[in-house]
Amino acid sequence: MHPIQKLDTQLCFSLYVCSKEIIQKYKTLLEPFGLTYTSYIVLLALWEEDDQTVKELGQKLYLDSGTLSPVLKKLEGGGFVKRERNLRDERSISVTLTAKGKRTQESALTIPKAMLALLTEDGRMDTERIKALREELHVVTDILT
Repeated sequence: MHPIQKLDTQLCFSLYVCSKEIIQKYKTLLEPFGLTYTSYIVLLALWEEDDQTVKELGQKLYLDSGTLSPVLKKLEGGGFVKRERNLRDERSISVTLTAKGKRTQESALTIPKAMLALLTEDGRMDTERIKALREELHVVTDILT
């Protein structure tokens, strides 16, 4: 076998495994809120900027409408968001936070804090190293998109 074909030399595999493990940790942290990882990132996007169209959210989160629509339906059913026809463009749907969705933002501060603690507890990672890793991943994403 050529060394370039070894599993542990593949960037894609390292990212896949890391992403899978991170999302599993988030699952535990999100469970008390009744959220999945995908619904959490939708809320993060809306906490940054409320009242976005489904299309805008999809672009921001790199999600197609087939993935995003059921997540939005669940969030709406849970009382976190409201979906309605966009007044500026009736062909699109606007998504806005409800009072519950807005209140959840404050209590959800525990989530990134817990994740940071988890990543830094053994001393191999610190906030600077995490920031540098995130920036490198943004570069990779920019190159590929």
